[in-house]
Formats: sequence, C-alpha cells, structure tokens
Amino acid sequence: MSISRLDKLYRRILLTKFFVKGWGNPNHILRLFQFRKEISNRNKCVDLIPKDYPVTILNEQSFEDYQLIEGTFHSPLAHFLPDVVIPEVRPARFQLIFPKKWKSNTYRPLCIHLAGTGDHHFWKRRNVMAVPLLKHDISALILENPFYGLRKPKDQFRSSLHNVSDIFVMGGCLMLECLVLLRWCESLGFGPLGISGLSMGGHMASLAATSWPKPLVLVPCLSSSTASAVFTEGVMSQSINWDLLQKQFSSDSKFYNTLSKLCTIVDDPFQCNLSLLSGL
Repeated sequence: MSISRLDKLYRRILLTKFFVKGWGNPNHILRLFQFRKEISNRNKCVDLIPKDYPVTILNEQSFEDYQLIEGTFHSPLAHFLPDVVIPEVRPARFQLIFPKKWKSNTYRPLCIHLAGTGDHHFWKRRNVMAVPLLKHDISALILENPFYGLRKPKDQFRSSLHNVSDIFVMGGCLMLECLVLLRWCESLGFGPLGISGLSMGGHMASLAATSWPKPLVLVPCLSSSTASAVFTEGVMSQSINWDLLQKQFSSDSKFYNTLSKLCTIVDDPFQCNLSLLSGL
C-alpha cells in the first residue's frame, strides 16, 4: 500500500522525530549486542536476577474498590552495563492495583502492562486497562517505560529517543525488570501471572515473556515479532534522519566492520538437542 501525501505531511508536521543524534556510542551498542547473548538464553537470564531482588514501596492509596501501591527498584541492566544505562533510566517505577475483595479464594490473577509508544506515566493504562480489569478480578502492575515519564532524559523531547541504541537499552531494561516484578508478585501470592502491552508494549511484552521459565499468559496487542517494519516502511520511516544514520555508519569502522556482523536475528537457527531424538 502506497503512502499518501497527507500521511507524509502529518508525519513531518505533527509527530516528533526519532534517533535525532544517530546510532549512539558504538562501544555501547557492541556491549549491548554481547549482553544479548546472556539474556536470550532463558536459563542464564533467570539466574541474573536474585530471587530476593530489593523492591521499595513508596506509597499506598486506598480507593473504593481497590488498593494502589507505588514502588520502585534499581533496573537490573544498570548493574551489568552501568555506563550504558543513563542515570534517569535506572530507577524503575511501577503501580500495583488489586481489588480489596477477591471473588476467588484460590486465584489472584495479575497482568503486567507495558507501555506503547508515547504512553508516559501511568494514567492511561491505569484507567483504560487496569481499572476495568478489576471487574473481572484481575489485578494489574503498570511499569513505567525507560526513557518515558520520570525516566525520560531532561533534554529528550516527548517520546523522541535520541539514539538507536536507546531502543536496545529499553528492551534490555524491560526484560530484566519484568523478571524482577514477576518474581516479586509471585512471592506476594499473585497468580496466574500474565504480561501484555499495546504496539511497542506488546513487542516488549513478548521479549520479556521469553525469559520467564514458568507458565505465563502473554497478550501482545497490535504488535509483531519484529519492530523493523515500523521504522523502515510506512509513515514512520519519515520520522528518521536516514542520511545521518548512513553517514555515521560509513564514517566509523566499528559500525561496518564489527556491529554489522552481529546483526543476526538468530545466532544458531534451528539448533536442537539431538540426544532427545535418540529414543525415536
């Protein structure tokens, strides 16, 4: 489907630009790609997070039908890549909402809600998703997105990420932060557990779900298995300064000699344990 002139004009005038500073530090991107090998392995990823990872409660509020708890914890990715995760992003913040009276004596279902593009703070997800789900006896945990809300760099305009590397930092943060929260909620007696998100939030939810070793409900809404088409096709492609990215890529040997070789979707496609087939 071709892009209409109206779509292009809307993209250029009304919406913010992405990756206005380019790729980011090539050394940071290299370290992120190397760390990806750790978190893409479920067993290794789970072991990165201690079961008693500290979570701090900041505030508790009581409403007519539900309780609201605000909390924070240090984003685990900042422990492993302290110079890559900027200070504003390091404190992870969340709101936990659960009914005052449960309909079931056995189950305490809970869903983690991740933010879509432009969804800053908690208000939208709390009122559009979390509160309505309380009627179905489903509690909610709303995690503030890295680079959004109180985790947004002071010089960042709205949702306009400065660097391509910020997307990788965001994904790495959310994967490990969701592990912290799933374990914490499980320790509080919540379950079954789920994770969901809209658009970008759905994609991040899918990434986070791959790291959890137990049964988990996953509901990615309006999302795909990759975000590449969002930025390379359609009107979103007009939000990126491709000339800047190409210039930076061509001018730094670390990009085209090293990083380009790391950009594979799967490191070992279709690899399996052949010993499992020995009895067939």
